[in-house]
Amino acid sequence: MELININLEESVLREYMGMALELAKTAFGIGDAPIGCVIADETGEIIGRGYNTRNFEKNAVCHAEIAAISEACRKTGDWRLEGATIFVTIEPCPMCAGAILQSRIKTAVFGARNAKAGCAGSVLNILSAPGFNHRVDVIGGVMEDECAALMSGFFKRFRN
Repeated sequence: MELININLEESVLREYMGMALELAKTAFGIGDAPIGCVIADETGEIIGRGYNTRNFEKNAVCHAEIAAISEACRKTGDWRLEGATIFVTIEPCPMCAGAILQSRIKTAVFGARNAKAGCAGSVLNILSAPGFNHRVDVIGGVMEDECAALMSGFFKRFRN
């Protein structure tokens, strides 16, 4: 597990990532890419949840992170989610990394790397790029095997 600029206990990381995994299974159940996401505020309260519905809704922006950020903004009444931590089963894509950055989330925690579109270090590192006015602390590899296995199962099913 990679830890950068953050001090969260592994049990806490696993608890919230487990919630994100359950949401990813919901996406899998509707035939969508199994990506789930939860956002917790600085007290640990869940303020946003989401899972991929891109295929289901036929809409390119229906990603787990976008859904969770939208719910968190509605719940808090603000677009700024300062102090919040986002937990997502797969490393965020460019769109989602941008939304995480724009919403001023403090920490992003992800499960499996996304070698083709990951923007928390795999392809690019939008979340920590020095040119932006905000940077997000990143923790990668939390429950990586479980997250990767769910995605692999989806692609096996998708190909059959």
